[in-house]
Amino acid sequence: MEELDRQLGQRLEQAIMSLLERRADTASICPSDAAREVYEGDDDGWRALMEPARRAAWRLVNVGEVEVTQGGRAVVETETRGPVRIRRARRSREHGSRPE
Repeated sequence: MEELDRQLGQRLEQAIMSLLERRADTASICPSDAAREVYEGDDDGWRALMEPARRAAWRLVNVGEVEVTQGGRAVVETETRGPVRIRRARRSREHGSRPE
């Protein structure tokens, strides 16, 4: 089962990055967008993938690929309650690094 969880996590991470690549640089997505992208049914079974999608987003935060936001502000996992959005990590366009 652990291998299936790992594969699902990878698919969700890929879905998050793919969805963001198809949107404007400043756009964000909901974790449900990734859950729906990965879910293979046509019912609301994607809802069971919401928590795995959030975990995938936090893994991508940890490697600097995305930010998780609430109210347009980047948040940290331990302080997050309620709905979140995912956007590309803010990086300085001139230097390719994260702003201070």
